[in-house]
Amino acid sequence: MTTLTQIQEFLGEKRLAMVGVSRNPEDFTRALFQEFRRREYDVVPVNPEVAEVAGQRCYAHVADIEPAVETALLMTRPAVTGQVVRECHAAGIRRIWMYRGAGTGAVSCGAVNFCEANGISVVAGECPFMFLPETQWFHRFHGFCRKVTGKYPQ
Repeated sequence: MTTLTQIQEFLGEKRLAMVGVSRNPEDFTRALFQEFRRREYDVVPVNPEVAEVAGQRCYAHVADIEPAVETALLMTRPAVTGQVVRECHAAGIRRIWMYRGAGTGAVSCGAVNFCEANGISVVAGECPFMFLPETQWFHRFHGFCRKVTGKYPQ
């Protein structure tokens, strides 16, 4: 179960890989990528099918990133998340956030279990926008709804 402490520790890391950033500039993954950059995070895009994202080199795999990162935000399909988590582990990544806004997002039970068994701090679900300070009203409202329903991390 994800804790607020895990989320705060993840967001406290100012350099992270964002795995699964879309080539489509209108895609939600790009909005989140740009928001992290606007907040002065050093976000390293990862997608084996994209060479560049917003003028920044995009890596095919987390192991290719130089210098290496220790934190990764996964925006992948659940069917791919398990393999990406194993690649992250091999690359020395210590913190993983499996994005979820609606539906399953990037969350895979097998991938969560792998992280937990291998000492990787995992945020299994949640949308980072809800936890960023001074975020837009609809993200704050989403967080409020999660608090009211008892689903907000403690």
